Amino acid sequence: MRITVPRANVPLQDVDLYDPLTFSHGDPHANWCTLRHEEPVFWQQLPDGRGFWSVTKYDDVCRVLGEHESFTSSRGAILKMLGTPDPAGGRQMAVSDPPRHTHVRRPLYQLMTPSALRPQIPRIHEAVRKLLAPMASGDTWDMGAAMTALPMIVSGILMGLPEEDYPDLVRSGLMTVAPDDPEYQVEGGVEATLHQAHHDLFAYFADQVRRRRRKPPPNLADSDLIGRLMTLRVDGSKLSEGEIVSNCYSLLLGANVNTGHAVSAAILHLLDDPAQYEKWASDESLLKPGIREALRWSSPVIHFLRYAVEDVEIRGRKIRKDDGVVAWIPSANRDEDVFTDPFRFDVGRRPNREIAFGHGPHRCIGAVAAQITLELTLREIFARVERFDQAGEIAHLVSNFTAGIKHFPLKVTARR
Repeated sequence: MRITVPRANVPLQDVDLYDPLTFSHGDPHANWCTLRHEEPVFWQQLPDGRGFWSVTKYDDVCRVLGEHESFTSSRGAILKMLGTPDPAGGRQMAVSDPPRHTHVRRPLYQLMTPSALRPQIPRIHEAVRKLLAPMASGDTWDMGAAMTALPMIVSGILMGLPEEDYPDLVRSGLMTVAPDDPEYQVEGGVEATLHQAHHDLFAYFADQVRRRRRKPPPNLADSDLIGRLMTLRVDGSKLSEGEIVSNCYSLLLGANVNTGHAVSAAILHLLDDPAQYEKWASDESLLKPGIREALRWSSPVIHFLRYAVEDVEIRGRKIRKDDGVVAWIPSANRDEDVFTDPFRFDVGRRPNREIAFGHGPHRCIGAVAAQITLELTLREIFARVERFDQAGEIAHLVSNFTAGIKHFPLKVTARR
């Protein structure tokens, strides 16, 4: 997703938040800025007859994401599937509402708390070092590609997946969240790409479950996230094979659309602000607030879709039962009523009420793991790199769901 400082309003009739090219080649922040000021609850009609509401103000985004009684996740959570009931609805954590969502989430989160993750930090740190090793080789280094691969390090460790499978899993994940991107499309276009990605990921996780059943580790429930799903009971019953695999799929995608873009987007901005880069790198007290600012700035997950459970009103607009409502996270994170000078990147920003990991019951279950990964990654970068210089064209991910810089060639000046 391109990150800009809007210079002019977009005519309302030209606002298009469905087309993935708006985010890779257009100016989504100009669209959101216009809507926040002129039409904060906005109906977009699509040529095929479908339509959806967009909410762009911080408080409205939090309301839609937080009030599951009024705005359900169970019919789907991604705009690409607008109007098509999600077949995993009610079975997969990402497309379930409380209380079932809570029954699945709580036991998984027990493996993702700071204390539970502490023993994994050395492994994560070593994997981060390995990923960043080419950075100091003297050759042009593609930060976009490296940071796209970064979240898989953590999800792979927490899910107990073989390291040699990571590249294929990253690609299949990108095919799922960015099927319009030519770099990840297969022959046959968007639908064929989605079908292939879904088939490959579901088959992969079905095989992982079978392997654990054939040769279970000593304590399956605590071995990894897949083992926890396999032993989980909801309403007294174990999850079905399909539910286990579906939730594995959801966990992988949830992890792999987040962390790395925050680093790429922050470094891209700081190419023109080397003093702030050095300030961030040299002041330990700014590490965590700087990460929160990078998350606000980049907002890696662009939207979440919900459906109105009943007729409801937001800012005087009547949203009818079954209407799709899209909560735009990057717009909420630039709301002028919440963030002072929101188009300024400030590593010392306080307060910072960013919601890059979402809000409400579906706030990202891996937020703690992502925070740890970002800290380890940035510490390594700050220790090794004095200056970055752009060494080629930047390519943004073609997606209206996931923000990402897929290619970001850099020359690195190492610290002495």
